[in-house]
Amino acid sequence: MDEHSPKKLGLGANAIGARFRREATPSSPEQVDQIVGLVKDTKYHSIRRPDEPIAYLALAQDKDPENNMKVLVRSRLSMDAVGQAIRTTLHGASSGISFDLGALQDQIQQSLLAERLLATLSGFFGALAVVLAMTGLYGVMPYTVTERRTEIGIRIALGAQRANITAMILGNAATLLAAGLVLGAGLSLAAASAAGSLLFGLKPRDPATLAGAALLLAAVTVVASLIPSMRAANVNPIDSLRSE
Repeated sequence: MDEHSPKKLGLGANAIGARFRREATPSSPEQVDQIVGLVKDTKYHSIRRPDEPIAYLALAQDKDPENNMKVLVRSRLSMDAVGQAIRTTLHGASSGISFDLGALQDQIQQSLLAERLLATLSGFFGALAVVLAMTGLYGVMPYTVTERRTEIGIRIALGAQRANITAMILGNAATLLAAGLVLGAGLSLAAASAAGSLLFGLKPRDPATLAGAALLLAAVTVVASLIPSMRAANVNPIDSLRSE
């Protein structure tokens, strides 16, 4: 029996020696079994399903055995060598026994194919979004500086320091950043429920992931706004007023 089963059956943590009942089936009556050992929890059928109580029986004790049997083999040999050894052993017992051999890791990877595809697509579109955000900010900020060139020149002429001009431009970028974070966080939380069924081992509303995305977007904003803000700080007030 696995470690999780005694707790679900109300037998306590130390269930060695305890007994439990198995419900009757059309082919076998109700049975009472005694627990003689515990093994680590494992999963059958699907890794997405929660752990269920599992009891392991000797084949001679099972009154309703299945026609198919699954055996887990641990070996450091290659798949070909393991397959040949199993084939030789089974054919030595009976030539009518057939089997299929597959790596457990391959089965797990196959069951997570949808999650891996989602992760790949999400990574691609995430990188594309970062590039588009940087391109958009780098295009908007120089335009903002150009539109406010006269204002910047007047501020410098009246004694504004270059650091104040840089802070003003970065403040505009921070406003865009705040609006983007609020909108993006709202959309991501709304889409998390739909994507939750395609995630395995991950929370759709992971605070660390959201915080990391926000920090990345903030870094992109700073990088895209730094050059336009430095250009704004170096505006010649006389030239800007003459151009007006």
